[in-house]
Amino acid sequence: MQIRLQELATKPGYHAQFDYTIDLSKEEVGFEFPFQQPVRVEGEVSDDAGAITLSATIYAHVTTRCARCGKPVEYDKETDVEFRLVKELESDDADRDDLYLVESEAVELDDILIPELILDMEMAVVCDEDCKGLCPKCGQNLNHGSCGCVTREVDPRLAVLQKFLDNKK
Repeated sequence: MQIRLQELATKPGYHAQFDYTIDLSKEEVGFEFPFQQPVRVEGEVSDDAGAITLSATIYAHVTTRCARCGKPVEYDKETDVEFRLVKELESDDADRDDLYLVESEAVELDDILIPELILDMEMAVVCDEDCKGLCPKCGQNLNHGSCGCVTREVDPRLAVLQKFLDNKK
């Protein structure tokens, strides 16, 4: 969705509200396509005494996999975004993360909001905090029971000592 900033500048105190959906089903995040349902965006762009502010909330239903066992996981995500839109940055504004530099008279909201949603995504999602994951040797899901694999690794530099201990038993 596009907002024309020139229209806001001519009407002090003007608020342009928006509420729309985006199809992000082809958007890849972490080698997955987590947005199988349309993502809803609602908010407003307002001009308050010459300061143009973008405030939005992004609602997404995320479909992913457990980082430990690979089981499908679904959850709802809500991301709040707020920026002050500026035509130029001053030297003391370089470190501020609440400013967004606009280089034209129109702003494409998707170009601002979609990256914010993706940056707010969780790096790793688990199906349950107590998820035991997969066996590193055979790949069995340890939530369904033990596989019996010996997972104790001996440092190759100490293998001679391990043989000594095994012979002693």
